[in-house]
Amino acid sequence: MTTPAQSCSAKECTTKFEEMYGRKAFTLKTMKERLPAEVYDHMVDTIERGAPLNSSVADIVAEAMKDWALEHGATHFAHWFHPLTGNTAEKHDSFMSPTGSGTAKISLRGKELIQGEPDASSFPGGGLRATFEARGYTAWDPASPAFIVENKNGSYLAIPTAFISWTGEALDHKVPLLRSIDALDRQARRALELFGISSRKVFTTVGTEQEYFLIDEKYHDKRRDLIVCGRTLLGAKPPKGQELDDHYFGRVSTRVLACMLEAEHRLYELGIPIKTRHNEVAPSQYEIAPTFADANLAADHQQLIMHTLRETAREYGFRCLLHEKPFAGINGSGKHNNWSVSTDGGLNLLEPGDTPVENERFLFFCAAVLKAVFRHQDLLRTSVASAANDHRLGANEAPPAIISVFLGDELSKIFAALAKGRKAVGKDGGVLGLGAKGLPELPRHSGDRNRTSPFAFTGNKFEFRAVGSSQSVSFPNVVLNVTVAEALDEMSTALEARLTAGEPLLDAVLGVVGKAAAEAQPILFEGDNYTEEWHREAEERGLLNLRDTVAAVSTLASEKNTQLFERFGVFTPRELRSRKEVMLEQYETTISIEASTLETLARTNVLPSAVTYLSELMDTCTKSSAMGLNISGTQTTGRKVSDALNMLVPAIDTLSELRQKHHDDVEEGAQYMRDHVIPAMEAVRKEADMLEQLVPARLWTLPTYLDMLFLH
Repeated sequence: MTTPAQSCSAKECTTKFEEMYGRKAFTLKTMKERLPAEVYDHMVDTIERGAPLNSSVADIVAEAMKDWALEHGATHFAHWFHPLTGNTAEKHDSFMSPTGSGTAKISLRGKELIQGEPDASSFPGGGLRATFEARGYTAWDPASPAFIVENKNGSYLAIPTAFISWTGEALDHKVPLLRSIDALDRQARRALELFGISSRKVFTTVGTEQEYFLIDEKYHDKRRDLIVCGRTLLGAKPPKGQELDDHYFGRVSTRVLACMLEAEHRLYELGIPIKTRHNEVAPSQYEIAPTFADANLAADHQQLIMHTLRETAREYGFRCLLHEKPFAGINGSGKHNNWSVSTDGGLNLLEPGDTPVENERFLFFCAAVLKAVFRHQDLLRTSVASAANDHRLGANEAPPAIISVFLGDELSKIFAALAKGRKAVGKDGGVLGLGAKGLPELPRHSGDRNRTSPFAFTGNKFEFRAVGSSQSVSFPNVVLNVTVAEALDEMSTALEARLTAGEPLLDAVLGVVGKAAAEAQPILFEGDNYTEEWHREAEERGLLNLRDTVAAVSTLASEKNTQLFERFGVFTPRELRSRKEVMLEQYETTISIEASTLETLARTNVLPSAVTYLSELMDTCTKSSAMGLNISGTQTTGRKVSDALNMLVPAIDTLSELRQKHHDDVEEGAQYMRDHVIPAMEAVRKEADMLEQLVPARLWTLPTYLDMLFLH
């Protein structure tokens, strides 16, 4: 385990902390120390500006990377990639190659660094690859640093890569993300030129807030539902949950803090800038958050954060639960995706700024986001769709399935006024500072925060709060990037036409922004997204309410969406259809596994415990009656147990019958699971949870919510 610096001076501790950061990542800093100057410059061009990488440079980088990895005890290298499973995958190859004379050579060639060839047939492909078509390629992503993975028996070098088929189609999350970043880069630089700003690169930045649970392994390992499904499929509500709000931001317990510190030190060594940790709302729930990074790197970091949390938790006797809803009745876990747009010169394009020209530029880019979110509500909802997240969205703890945008009072007034072609009155009686005499500056923080909103402006970024805790952040950011690229394209075209016609820049910008704001007005909402009133109002506004994964994913490959992704080179129609099929298939399979697990739990844990208790009650009644004792209380309890049993057994049988029905069409299968199997699971759970509250603890073989959430 990594040992934090202790009993040192401030200067010594600072030095040790700085030396720890990025120690196990092959960063630009490491490259500068180990590569010839001209090779290093070439790598900077490749990483920061996308310049092509030639084979001679790759050979030199590979040799330096291999030497660095050997110094860290590595014996193997692995191409590390993001298949459509939602997890990461890797294939390990040894640095050692036999020479044919009884000796071996240690090497890593440039072509081995650049390209790998894992089997592509057994990963989700949605029809892109048949089982007998095995060839797939991994391609090195120089923009994401290679890193060292340590084990007590050795180490290996992990090389972040993209994953594509033999036909060149994307089989992973990284390729579409990189394509979407390029699409936004092109359109954002085009827009900036109209404001007189030249930039070599525009990229999206992402900061993620990861929520998770830690529960004691001795309880976790007695729950087959947690082991197999990552969530509890049954369990009665404990007498105390989160009602007192005493866990949120509370003091972190000693054992949990030790686990957190260990995980953070490991992440620091990988160059992942962890900034925040705290107790979350639910008991045994926590949060970890890094600072912002470009979207591609942030997506890789997010996968490493989840992996590190899981691995470190086990060493401290915990199990880390990343499922969106591990426990019914208390808050589930999300992964808030804080998204912004920046230039290579450090200019945040969603920063309101202090000067008139900055304000008008901000309004232009902010309006593009509003336009994108309104026009593509379906895509944003689909990007966070999963069987797990369905349990969380809209459950009075997370944003509803209806997509809306929160701007804050001041910005909402500004955009509402611009939509009507009027000047925007500011908070203090002034108007928006856009260069007219006497007008105030646009306020930086234009309103309070709204935790019920799925998509909220928070000062200089938008926070997409509906992302699920276990999912990759890649697809949500693909959707944000490409939809905003489309909006910027349309708005830039309109602005160019106005400027060509001789309209002053300020008037032209306000006209374009006003039109975009008018189109997006229905998506803006400042109130409580949890209320039934909002659901009715959203329907009146014409907003979509895609309540579950099946409804959302069914819209993915629509004509509108297919044209969008194809036009900006993010997904081909075939790739998009494959995503739809994979998501529906994963939904169907997840529910099927959960149903089978629940049936087993009910038959082998719940029923035996309840029958044993009923037998005890019957014996007590017989003996007490023979003694002339009043048995009414025992009889009443027995009837309750018997009634629940009589409801449970047919519910289990119904679930068993329903879950075994097969569908050839994946969309029909997903719909069937949603409409028939999930209600059958709920019926089983209802009776099982009733019995948990009746059967004595000594007979109940499953750890309860009270055990898991409060006993560490």
